Amino acid sequence: MKAEILALLREQDGYISGQELCDRFGVSRTAVWKAIKQLKESGYEIEAVPNKGYHLIGQTDVLTKNEIESRMKTAWIGKKLYYKETTGSTNIDVKKLLEDGAGEGVLVIGGEQTQGRGRRGRSWQSPPNTNIYMSLGLRPDYQPDLAPMVTLIQAMAVADAIRDVCNLPTQIKWPNDVVIHGKKICGILTEMSAETGYIQYVVIGTGINVNIREFPDDIKDTATSLAIEKGETVLRAPVIAKTMEYFESYYEKFLKTGDLSLLLEDYNRILVNQNQVVKVLDPQNAFEGIAKGIDEKGQLLVEREDGSLEKIFAGEVSVRGVYGYV
Repeated sequence: MKAEILALLREQDGYISGQELCDRFGVSRTAVWKAIKQLKESGYEIEAVPNKGYHLIGQTDVLTKNEIESRMKTAWIGKKLYYKETTGSTNIDVKKLLEDGAGEGVLVIGGEQTQGRGRRGRSWQSPPNTNIYMSLGLRPDYQPDLAPMVTLIQAMAVADAIRDVCNLPTQIKWPNDVVIHGKKICGILTEMSAETGYIQYVVIGTGINVNIREFPDDIKDTATSLAIEKGETVLRAPVIAKTMEYFESYYEKFLKTGDLSLLLEDYNRILVNQNQVVKVLDPQNAFEGIAKGIDEKGQLLVEREDGSLEKIFAGEVSVRGVYGYV
């Protein structure tokens, strides 16, 4: 009920009466008062005026289960939603939930991670109450070789959510780094449990730099945050909710075709390296060429000097701009 009350308070320009809340939820005034009291204790500033009712004053960066649920507009993602103030890794949390029988769309969000990881075992900085750390669980009914494409779908979802919520010019550095003004804002780690020809589950872990203001020396020149780009504190819950909304929409398009054919135009439109010279850092065959977007399988098409197209698969091969990260 608290999530629903929050949503109603947020929608009101003025006050909503206690009686209206009682009638809406079929509960007593005491139950409404207790819910409002608990919301205040969670950090919300709610004004209560006799004969008028309740009014939510301003918005603060409160991240709780109720806050996230009050903003979610998805059909199946996050219907089982868990928020942990501190956790080792949201990816590990979702894996355990799926192994214990959790269904498709289970979502875990952490206020802090103590064992956050990026690609190739790198650590991911996860300071408390600052950024977004979340993992989504899927139970796909398609072949394992299609699973890597969901990482690109999540990158699109994050990029479009940030653009909507924060009005910032997000782009994607292939395959799944979301960037703003050439600096990384988001990392995505997708993990899969599979047998021959069969996927047990897929976990998509996403870390978004939101309100962090300083970075370690080794990444300070290539990383940024929403707060740095906006010049102000950013609310995390709307970014989470909108990301899941976009992912659900894009993922359902992917399921229709089993590839990215319905998403190619949208992805290539925000590809930061589109028609730019890039370095393909393949240990076996490093070369430079012009990025021509992705194909329906998510492979990067790179035009060599002789005009031939090379298809680059996202794995151990990295792509960089000629003069830096992008």
